[in-house]
Amino acid sequence: MVELIVQNLLLGVGLAMDAFSVSLADGLEEPCMKKRRMAVVAGIFALFQALMPMIGWTCVHTVVQYFQSFQAFIPWIALILLCWIGFNMIFESLKGGDDPCGSHHLGLKALLVQGVATSIDALSVGFTIAHYDLWSALAAVGLIGGATFLICFAGIAIGKKAGTKLAGKAGILGGVILIAIGLEIFITGVFF
Repeated sequence: MVELIVQNLLLGVGLAMDAFSVSLADGLEEPCMKKRRMAVVAGIFALFQALMPMIGWTCVHTVVQYFQSFQAFIPWIALILLCWIGFNMIFESLKGGDDPCGSHHLGLKALLVQGVATSIDALSVGFTIAHYDLWSALAAVGLIGGATFLICFAGIAIGKKAGTKLAGKAGILGGVILIAIGLEIFITGVFF
């Protein structure tokens, strides 16, 4: 039992690395983010990181043949979504002022897109937990979501600290980070 908990926590940490990087970029983009908003942003990432493996688990138990044909598109979807958000962040930073605490912050739509883009590869985790019963699968995705929440909250905090020092250039750096993550997901998903 303890081994299973540790295994799922480590799985959660591994899955959360893309979301951590995007959280870092979000903190850079919005260095004056309040703790409540930080919790909401981290919660969105945690929700999607937990939801995707559960969807994968469900697919294994119901429509596995459809999911396998969809898996080839995952790197493309992540690349498009993260590059779109990254280029928008860069554009907004270039046209905006130098006020680090300006009114600019990512809207719910952009956060949801980030959540999907960073967690879509977690769908395949449903295959690794396919032998779990329903309650074990729910516990696993709960641990994955919890680990993601803590990691993303820390990423936002680190990004905020760096964002106040970088002032108007933080959004450019955040956008470049998102584009790089999209490229990394794409390259490893297509070529490796």
